[in-house]
Amino acid sequence: MPIYEYRCTECGKRSSVLVLNIRNPAPPVCKFCHSTRLERIMSRFAAPKSEEARLEALSDPSTFGDLDENDPQSMARFMKKMGREMGEDFDDDLAESDLTDLD
Repeated sequence: MPIYEYRCTECGKRSSVLVLNIRNPAPPVCKFCHSTRLERIMSRFAAPKSEEARLEALSDPSTFGDLDENDPQSMARFMKKMGREMGEDFDDDLAESDLTDLD
Protein backbone atom coordinates (compact mmCIF):
# COMPACT_ATOMS: atom_id res chain seq x y z
CA MET A 1 0.00 0.00 0.00
CA PRO A 2 1.76 3.16 -1.17
CA ILE A 3 1.74 6.52 0.55
CA TYR A 4 1.62 9.48 -1.82
CA GLU A 5 2.35 13.10 -0.96
CA TYR A 6 0.33 15.99 -2.28
CA ARG A 7 0.46 19.78 -1.97
CA CYS A 8 -2.88 21.56 -1.71
CA THR A 9 -3.32 24.31 -4.30
CA GLU A 10 -5.77 26.07 -1.96
CA CYS A 11 -3.85 26.29 1.34
CA GLY A 12 -0.36 25.22 0.16
CA LYS A 13 0.09 22.60 2.86
CA ARG A 14 1.46 19.11 2.31
CA SER A 15 -0.61 15.97 2.97
CA SER A 16 0.34 12.30 2.89
CA VAL A 17 -2.32 9.93 1.60
CA LEU A 18 -2.33 6.18 2.16
CA VAL A 19 -3.78 4.44 -0.88
CA LEU A 20 -5.60 1.31 0.23
CA ASN A 21 -6.83 0.22 -3.20
CA ILE A 22 -4.47 0.92 -6.10
CA ARG A 23 -7.00 -0.21 -8.72
CA ASN A 24 -9.67 2.19 -7.50
CA PRO A 25 -8.03 4.92 -5.36
CA ALA A 26 -10.19 7.44 -3.56
CA PRO A 27 -9.58 11.03 -4.68
CA PRO A 28 -7.06 12.71 -2.36
CA VAL A 29 -8.33 15.35 0.04
CA CYS A 30 -6.30 17.96 1.93
CA LYS A 31 -6.33 17.08 5.63
CA PHE A 32 -6.09 20.77 6.56
CA CYS A 33 -8.68 22.59 4.43
CA HIS A 34 -10.47 19.55 2.91
CA SER A 35 -9.94 20.78 -0.64
CA THR A 36 -9.75 18.23 -3.45
CA ARG A 37 -7.45 20.49 -5.50
CA LEU A 38 -4.16 18.71 -4.81
CA GLU A 39 -1.06 18.21 -6.91
CA ARG A 40 1.13 15.18 -6.39
CA ILE A 41 4.67 16.00 -5.30
CA MET A 42 7.87 14.01 -5.05
CA SER A 43 8.05 12.25 -1.71
CA ARG A 44 11.04 12.72 0.52
CA PHE A 45 13.14 9.68 1.10
CA ALA A 46 14.36 8.51 4.48
CA ALA A 47 17.95 7.76 5.34
CA PRO A 48 17.78 5.47 8.36
CA LYS A 49 19.68 6.73 11.40
CA SER A 50 19.57 5.32 14.86
CA GLU A 51 17.81 7.39 17.49
CA GLU A 52 21.11 7.66 19.32
CA ALA A 53 22.81 9.12 16.22
CA ARG A 54 20.00 11.67 15.75
CA LEU A 55 20.13 12.78 19.39
CA GLU A 56 23.91 12.99 19.28
CA ALA A 57 23.75 15.23 16.22
CA LEU A 58 21.25 17.52 17.98
CA SER A 59 23.37 17.78 21.13
CA ASP A 60 26.45 19.00 19.23
CA PRO A 61 27.01 22.62 20.39
CA SER A 62 28.11 23.67 16.90
CA THR A 63 24.54 23.06 15.66
CA PHE A 64 23.14 25.75 17.98
CA GLY A 65 24.77 28.49 15.85
CA ASP A 66 22.42 31.48 15.95
CA LEU A 67 20.06 30.05 18.59
CA ASP A 68 18.70 32.81 20.83
CA GLU A 69 16.26 31.53 23.44
CA ASN A 70 14.73 35.02 23.73
CA ASP A 71 13.90 35.20 20.00
CA PRO A 72 10.77 33.23 18.98
CA GLN A 73 11.86 33.00 15.31
CA SER A 74 15.24 31.62 16.35
CA MET A 75 13.55 29.02 18.53
CA ALA A 76 11.17 28.11 15.69
CA ARG A 77 14.11 27.55 13.31
CA PHE A 78 15.77 25.32 15.91
CA MET A 79 12.55 23.36 16.54
CA LYS A 80 12.07 22.83 12.78
CA LYS A 81 15.64 21.58 12.51
CA MET A 82 15.12 19.27 15.49
CA GLY A 83 11.86 18.03 13.99
CA ARG A 84 13.54 17.19 10.68
CA GLU A 85 16.23 15.22 12.55
CA MET A 86 13.58 13.29 14.47
CA GLY A 87 11.46 12.64 11.36
CA GLU A 88 8.67 15.08 12.21
CA ASP A 89 7.46 17.95 10.07
CA PHE A 90 6.87 21.04 12.22
CA ASP A 91 6.86 23.50 9.30
CA ASP A 92 3.09 23.94 9.34
CA ASP A 93 2.79 23.82 13.13
CA LEU A 94 5.29 26.62 13.82
CA ALA A 95 3.82 29.47 11.84
CA GLU A 96 5.41 32.86 12.56
CA SER A 97 2.04 34.33 13.51
CA ASP A 98 1.79 31.79 16.34
CA LEU A 99 5.26 32.70 17.59
CA THR A 100 4.42 36.32 18.30
CA ASP A 101 2.15 35.11 21.10
CA LEU A 102 5.20 33.73 22.92
CA ASP A 103 6.61 37.19 23.75
